[in-house]
Amino acid sequence: MTHQQRRRALSALAATAGLVAGALAAAPHATAAPSGPAIPFGSHQIPYAEGVLKPSGSPSAIDRQVIDKYKAWKAAFVKQNCGNGWYETLSPDADHPYVGEGQGYGMVVTALMAGADNDARKIFDGMVKYVLAHPSSNNSGLLAAEQDKSCKSIDGSDSATDGDLDVAYGLLLADRQWGSSGTYDYKSLAVKHINAIKKSEVNPTTHLMLLGDWSTPGESHYWISRSSDWMADHFRAFKTATGDGTWDTVRAAHQKVITSQQSKYAANTGLLADFVVSTNSTPKPAPGKVLESANDGDYGWNACRDAWRIGADAVTGGDAASLASARKLNGWIKSKTGGDPGKIVTGYHLDGSAFDSGKDMAFTAPFAVAALTDPGSQAWLDALWSKLAASPVDPKLYYGASVQLQSMIVASGNYWVPQGS
Repeated sequence: MTHQQRRRALSALAATAGLVAGALAAAPHATAAPSGPAIPFGSHQIPYAEGVLKPSGSPSAIDRQVIDKYKAWKAAFVKQNCGNGWYETLSPDADHPYVGEGQGYGMVVTALMAGADNDARKIFDGMVKYVLAHPSSNNSGLLAAEQDKSCKSIDGSDSATDGDLDVAYGLLLADRQWGSSGTYDYKSLAVKHINAIKKSEVNPTTHLMLLGDWSTPGESHYWISRSSDWMADHFRAFKTATGDGTWDTVRAAHQKVITSQQSKYAANTGLLADFVVSTNSTPKPAPGKVLESANDGDYGWNACRDAWRIGADAVTGGDAASLASARKLNGWIKSKTGGDPGKIVTGYHLDGSAFDSGKDMAFTAPFAVAALTDPGSQAWLDALWSKLAASPVDPKLYYGASVQLQSMIVASGNYWVPQGS
């Protein structure tokens, strides 16, 4: 989120809620006859890396559990509240009703669920229309990160990196699913969005993600990066889509900092801080509040997504660095909880001690993705899966529900990285 990002103060809730840049405005293409998705949900066409686990049970039963969760998530959060043919992802537990992170989630989820939802393309195009109508004030190729209940951009209309990364990724998924000859040229919009991210959300010195396009040289957050923005699979897809070797450099820089942060500051846990500072010299966990809370240097409401993000790259690409990082996280949490997912809480110091006692799917669900990477964790994975499948979507908690759903999509074998069209 942006510098006005909320502190997701949900730790007092014991409920376990169940987890979806604009590109430069482009003239819509003539509408082509709709066709089915190339990779419909449940087809399992793109296998994961060798040795990756899957939840026990029939694939069709596992897929049905994901579809049921998707339907509940969609009913709660996918809205048409502002007309104009837009579809928006509602975020009732954020500072504002609509945030860039949510629009990115919505696009990725909708594209991946095509085939299970006959309206997926219609909804996706409505989401694209919304994104294009809300450009960042700093770089019109990016998405303004916050809108009010009237869908009007507010708080400076600047961007948030996590939302933009997912918007671009969602457009690449859509290009692979449906091609780019319909209402929108998804591929062209994706490339424009990726190039805008490179220009305004990648630190050109460190090659690490900035917090948003509002963080410019001389700004106090310029040498800070958010660990949940370190999406190696996205960078891999961006390289394929653009042919730009910069994305190989970006990917390597993020994997290096993940490995080093785990080694130096969390050798026994693998946990990463919400925010890493001093990226231009010696990257280290935030010493206290640098953006959101006194726990910015801990494993909190941002870093809780890391096991999902790192694990998603590990299982789809088999990358050794991502596998090692995900396995560190998995080994620690399995031991910490004694194999009981109900013991995962909403906040840990990097040494593994808890600083909070709440329960939320945003913290629990990502560990199911990390568990996929360890051949010795079948029972642990099954326990996690059962927890995720049984935990209902709380319509008041978009964040946890969105992380839950996306983690289930990955864990069920239905996630994939677009590798061109």
